[in-house]
Amino acid sequence: GSPMSGIGNEAKIQSLSNCFVIESPADSYAGILKTDQEQVQIMKRRGGVGFDISSIRPKGMYTSNAAKTTDGIEVFLDRFSNSCREVAQGGRRGALMLSISVHHPQVMDFIKIKQDLTRVTGANISVRATDEFMKAVKNGEEYEQRWPVDVTNPEISNMFSAREVWDALIGGAHASAEPGVLFWDTATRMTPADAYTDEGFGSVSTNPCGEIILSPYDSCRLMLINLTSFVTNPWKDNAVFDYAKFKAITVKAQRLMDDMIDLEIEQIDKILAKIDNDPESDEVKYYERNLWHNIREVALKGRRTGLGITGLGDALAMLRQTYGSDVSIKTTEEIYKLLSLTSYEASIMLAKERGSFPIWDITKEENHPFLNRVIS
Repeated sequence: GSPMSGIGNEAKIQSLSNCFVIESPADSYAGILKTDQEQVQIMKRRGGVGFDISSIRPKGMYTSNAAKTTDGIEVFLDRFSNSCREVAQGGRRGALMLSISVHHPQVMDFIKIKQDLTRVTGANISVRATDEFMKAVKNGEEYEQRWPVDVTNPEISNMFSAREVWDALIGGAHASAEPGVLFWDTATRMTPADAYTDEGFGSVSTNPCGEIILSPYDSCRLMLINLTSFVTNPWKDNAVFDYAKFKAITVKAQRLMDDMIDLEIEQIDKILAKIDNDPESDEVKYYERNLWHNIREVALKGRRTGLGITGLGDALAMLRQTYGSDVSIKTTEEIYKLLSLTSYEASIMLAKERGSFPIWDITKEENHPFLNRVIS
C-alpha cells in the first residue's frame, strides 16, 4: 500500500496514508465542487477517500438558482465516481467510498443506482443504518425518512417501510455485494475517537474498504501482520499458533505505526512545499493547500494508527482448522483479542515514553463501552 510505495521513494511526492475521510459536501454547488476537488487532490497523492452525501438535499427540493429544483443525489454520485475514475495512480485507479444515511429520502435511489451497471462504477457505496431503523425492521414498522437527516425538525419528513428498505439492501448484497451496510450507531458508540467529537473527531464516514470510520480530514496508515508467519509445524497434526511471538511482533508493529505518523508529516510537508512552488496563483492553489494543512493538523492532534492482520484463512488452514468451524471461530477470537489488547498495551507504553496524543483527556474516555472492555 501507500507506506510501501512512498517511504524512501524520492521519485514521488505522495502521502503515506492509505485512507482518508473528508467532510460531507455543503448543500450547494460550491460545496459539492469543493468536495470533488478535495477527493481528487488526495487521490493524486495515492490516498483512498470516503465521505457521506447525506447533506445533499433530495430530488425535487427548491433551489434558488436557474433550475429552481434539484435533481437530487444521483447526478452527484455520478460526478464523484467519474472524478475517481479520472485520477491515475501509477497503474491503479483511485478508491472512493460514498455513504448515505438510511434516513435520507433518496436512500432507495442510492441502494438501486448500481443496478445500472454503467453508473457509479468508480466508487463503493454504503448505507449508514441506525438503531432507530433497525428497531423498525425488527418490529415490521415504518421509520422516518427525513432531511436534514440529523435534526429533530426536518424540512422533509416521510414514513416508509423499514423492511422494504432492508430487503433492498439484502438484495443488493446478494446480487453484487453493494451497498455495504454500516451499523452506524454501534460503530460510533464503540469507537474511542468519537469521545472527542467536540475536538473535531466525530466519525462521519468510512474509508473505501470499510476498515475504519473516520472524522473529517483524518487519515490512517495501514499495517498488516501476516498470521501465516506464526504457525509452527504448518499443515501437520501438531500445528500450533505461536501466540507469544505474535504478541511480541504486535508490540513492535504498534511502535512502527506511531513512527509512521511522523513519516507522514514529513510527506505532507513535501506536498505543501510542492504546492507553494507550483506556478499557479494562490487563488487556484487555495483548496489544495488548505486541505493538506487540515490533514496535517488532524494527524498530529489524534495520531491515528491502523494495525491489522492478513492471512487469517491461510493460517487456519495451516492449523488444519476448517474455516467457519467452531474451533476456527475460537482461534480467530483469540487472535483478534490478543491483537487488540497488545496494541493498547503498546500504545500505553508509547504514551509513557513519548507523551500522549495532544488532545488526550481521561475524562472523555471514562466509562467508554469499548475501552471498558479492554480494561476488563
